[in-house]
Amino acid sequence: MGTILGSLAIAAKKTIRSAGYFAGPALVLLVAGCASGPFWGPTYPPAPKEAATADYNYHIGPLDVVNVIVWRNPELSMSVPVRPDGKLTTPLIEDVPALGKTPTELGRDLEKALVKYIRDPVVTVVVTNFVGPASEQIRVIGEATKPQILAYRKDMTLLDVMIAVGGLTDFADGNAASVFRIADGGKLYSVRLKDLVKRGDISANVAMWPGDIVIIPQSWF
Repeated sequence: MGTILGSLAIAAKKTIRSAGYFAGPALVLLVAGCASGPFWGPTYPPAPKEAATADYNYHIGPLDVVNVIVWRNPELSMSVPVRPDGKLTTPLIEDVPALGKTPTELGRDLEKALVKYIRDPVVTVVVTNFVGPASEQIRVIGEATKPQILAYRKDMTLLDVMIAVGGLTDFADGNAASVFRIADGGKLYSVRLKDLVKRGDISANVAMWPGDIVIIPQSWF
């Protein structure tokens, strides 16, 4: 690696001089630094391949859309969005907290609220539009084709994420990418996105955890 970068340093200086410019100390130091070793920052341990947990349950987040079905009471059944404050409103019930609850837990809460109005209510909650709570969303920043926020799902992998964001840009340094893992105390792990996306190396695929942030830096060359 040092030999290759050293050759690049010599070539860069020759190119600049042939163009009639003076290779100043700053440029020489920059290129020489490339030749002497890595300059793109610290390295991190590889991301673990295993998933966070095998019994993950989806939790409702703001802007999710839920279908509330009240058995034998169609007039009380409807599809409603979860507000940005994490609450929802259905017929007879206002401001029901939904943020962070599973659909089953929300159904039980609605039953407790409806018992004041109908006998033995049975409520089923079905999520029809998935966003999820902010603490579980997957965020992709940097040199992805379409940086965005994704809802986490069980058994989600890095390959799933990269397909969703359209892969890497032409300027990405994919093998210098990292994952910031909030669920693991804010640790940083290295991931080989170029090997995974460009070369089809499935050994570079790893499991995603709820709340992961994928950081894709720009290549220097």
